[in-house]
Amino acid sequence: MKPKTEHATGDGGGVSETNSEFNTWRALQRATDKKRADIIADIVGHPLGAPSVEELDYMNPPLSEDSIRRHLNTLADVGVVRVLEFEPGERIRGYPYQFFELTPEARKLFDRNGLFPEEAWQRQYAAVKKTNRIKELESMPRPDA
Repeated sequence: MKPKTEHATGDGGGVSETNSEFNTWRALQRATDKKRADIIADIVGHPLGAPSVEELDYMNPPLSEDSIRRHLNTLADVGVVRVLEFEPGERIRGYPYQFFELTPEARKLFDRNGLFPEEAWQRQYAAVKKTNRIKELESMPRPDA
């Protein structure tokens, strides 16, 4: 049985902008996949709430960067994540220019369902030993939404 679905208007945002409505049922289906849930947990736990693919790759060693990008695209398609991107003139060579954060709709959905509590995942993320490169990436500024 499929639960009642709520829709909220908005662009859904993200890497792929094919979805124009937030569908809670589809969002939960995609977000509860083990690998995607790990990625979401790392987004929630990130000190700035918007890691780059390089940071997500470090936190998820079994996954390749291409695999992480595919999962991010899937999450973006259902409005769970959106991309924050520096404009070409604002980018710094050798550093990421795309970062991923939860959408407000996804954060509300997860809060309503007790999923991905920020405080717990921030503690978990902070406990991971990081290289100097990852520490540097964590502290770099993010583009505005």
